[in-house]
Amino acid sequence: MSRRIIQFGTSRFLQAHVDLFVQEAREAGQAIGPITIVQASGSAARAGRTAAFGRPEGYPVIIRGMEDGAPVEREVTVRAVDGGLSAAADWERLAALFAADAGFVVSNMGDAGYVLDPADRGPALLAGGVPVSFPGKLTALLHRRWRAGGPGLAVLPCELLNRNGEVLKAAVVELAREAGAEAGFLGWLEAEVPFANTLVDRIVSEPIEPVGAVAEPYALWAIERQPGLAIPFAHPCLIVADSLEPFERLKLHILNLGHSFLADLWLREGRPAQETVRALLADPTAGGRLRAVLEGEVIPGFAARGMEAAARAYAAVTLERFANPFLNHRVADIAQNHAVKVERRIGAFLDWIAGQPGAPATPVLGALAARPAARQPSAEVAS
Repeated sequence: MSRRIIQFGTSRFLQAHVDLFVQEAREAGQAIGPITIVQASGSAARAGRTAAFGRPEGYPVIIRGMEDGAPVEREVTVRAVDGGLSAAADWERLAALFAADAGFVVSNMGDAGYVLDPADRGPALLAGGVPVSFPGKLTALLHRRWRAGGPGLAVLPCELLNRNGEVLKAAVVELAREAGAEAGFLGWLEAEVPFANTLVDRIVSEPIEPVGAVAEPYALWAIERQPGLAIPFAHPCLIVADSLEPFERLKLHILNLGHSFLADLWLREGRPAQETVRALLADPTAGGRLRAVLEGEVIPGFAARGMEAAARAYAAVTLERFANPFLNHRVADIAQNHAVKVERRIGAFLDWIAGQPGAPATPVLGALAARPAARQPSAEVAS
């Protein structure tokens, strides 16, 4: 079985997350990779980056931040990537490689990555041209592989979308049916092509041109177990679990909630426009408020759900990540779309713990979620 990974997306996140993991697994003696990186968007701005992938010298990933209370900095040279392709310019090369030598698929196509294009609907999708959308491209490539008699393969999407594997699979099946795909292909998709639900977590703060990135030490790639899913390699930051919900809740209701709590303080108090999370956390009053709400409302809420130990550990790591001396994460960026974020991160937490035996009182979070100002950020901040 091929161990090649076809990666859709050239982002610095993937460079410092999946690609770095593969490099470290190869250094540990595991048979995984190489990686072919596909520029799926057609953006001219990414063309130089795509051309730079696969250079023999590799590219650097610099890890900077706090780990166990101490600052760390290290550099890894990623040589696991052996080339970059443009879906628009290199479609036939990509299709041939995908049909004959792909072992796994990885993707991170951004928030709009699964949007279907009208041009991809109908029989033309499987006629040999280059589809427009990412799901369209994946459907056509999978059909080409099936038609060539190729084996199934695992799809591991990394987009920040709940149940991302299920959503992507549904899009592929929908497009295949609209294109009039054969029953055999649809059956092969169902039986031989597992689409995994995954969750990724790492702050990748800066690009290195033309390829490379600066990232924090913390990283997580959680993959939900399912029948027929073969995990391509082992890594300390890669976790296979029966359910992603615990990881999703920790990230959403501690890290993301903490960000929005600080953003709310920043909005209400009219703090400096360029203030960073690190600077705000270092303010004794603001930092103290966040620590108090984590200790008094958030962690007890997780305790009511049977997750106290996990929440305490994750909260400690989160505060360390917020204090990263190398990361300039502006609160203004977090404050964009504040109302929606408050609802998803804080309102959903309150709903999740409501009625649970031992659930704590939540006067601070309850007031924040109910405050009209929290739901209507200023135009300057939202812009």
